[in-house]
Amino acid sequence: MVPDTRYAKTVDGAYIAYQTIGDGPVDIVWQFEWIGNVDTIWEHRPSAEWFRGLASFSRLILHDRRGTGSSSRNVDPPNLETRVADLELVLDAVGSERPVLGGALEGGAPNILFAATVPERVHSVFWWYPAPRTAWAADYPFGANDAFLKRAQQDTIENWGTAAYDIGDLYAFGSKSDAAPWGWLSRQTATPDVAVEMDRIYNQTDVRGAMPAITAPVLLLARERDREALIYLATLLRQPLTQLFPGEQALKIDEQPAVLDAIRRFVGIDLAPPELDTILSTVLFTDIVGSTEKQAALSDRGWKDLLERHHALVRAMLERWRGMENDTAGDGFYATFDGPARAIRCALEVAERVGDLGIEIRAGIHTGECELIDGKAGGISVTTGARISTLAGPSQVLISQTVKDLVAGSGLTFEDAGEHELKGVPDRWRLYRVIQS
Repeated sequence: MVPDTRYAKTVDGAYIAYQTIGDGPVDIVWQFEWIGNVDTIWEHRPSAEWFRGLASFSRLILHDRRGTGSSSRNVDPPNLETRVADLELVLDAVGSERPVLGGALEGGAPNILFAATVPERVHSVFWWYPAPRTAWAADYPFGANDAFLKRAQQDTIENWGTAAYDIGDLYAFGSKSDAAPWGWLSRQTATPDVAVEMDRIYNQTDVRGAMPAITAPVLLLARERDREALIYLATLLRQPLTQLFPGEQALKIDEQPAVLDAIRRFVGIDLAPPELDTILSTVLFTDIVGSTEKQAALSDRGWKDLLERHHALVRAMLERWRGMENDTAGDGFYATFDGPARAIRCALEVAERVGDLGIEIRAGIHTGECELIDGKAGGISVTTGARISTLAGPSQVLISQTVKDLVAGSGLTFEDAGEHELKGVPDRWRLYRVIQS
């Protein structure tokens, strides 16, 4: 039986196609990693068997990311932040309060950001063949090298949607016994230009910075050959569990019935809601450049009027971009966001609009694990954001490397601002200037 497809409408007018199948007792929401269409995926035997296996002990929730499958196609491919927002919309639509988040390969990335930023809505997470980033880096030797990434991108450009397109060695649902119709499946997922853009977005994404903030248990599943990578990823999590399976070939979920058994045991644990003392948050600090000189040039009433207009403008932009004002001291604002791209766009708009008031602001943005103190975000990540803001020039928005890694695909461009020491904050920090486009 193929489940009915329904739609949830986003605030910007996109339609997200979703399905549910199974009766519980737990909810599992699965993120398609690369190829997926909630309607046609059931015609692919390995995928159908896998999803029915999950639905045998859960209510399984599936949805197509915007720009793909049965969701709205006339929209830009989503960045990570948008995928998290669309996921929350689908969960609201089906009345899922605290699901288990599941995914394979890059499909696990939005689950990581969701679990870190909305911890009260997450029961647990499982990630088959976890890939927090795609590309090799000096501190991540498990990623693919440039030559491999270029070959994969060229294959997508030249062969997507044709019989020549074959990712059976990489795709988690491949099978030696199943001649997967990759050309047909890829056509049902997206057009070639969208596929290339999705590939570009993920190759620039790195969610490792969000992993330490996750309070829920996380099950990492991979081959025995991937032990070193799983050991490393486990060090980034608070409650990691790992499960390794024998074999030297590329991962094939449908060849591993034991994977379903491991997940069934994992989600069958009766977990109490986590004690929320930390949360992943994006912090934004702004202040007026040359405020002392400006204040001296104005009368007390003139300065008071200017501050009131400045504060009203900033608060209007915070409301527009879903920021939360945490503190206001003199001419400075401290706000938090559940998405880094919105924080950047808010800062850019404030920087542009305050020009009408005859002033300039500087802004600093960082994403990190924050302690909850009387319901407000605090801790070293907040200090880091504050220190970054002091290094920004007039009308500049300065961000940390973590922020840059999380906003791939947002249409934002950056300029390397070099490495810096931040007063009172350990290590050196790579910073970037946001380029106003």
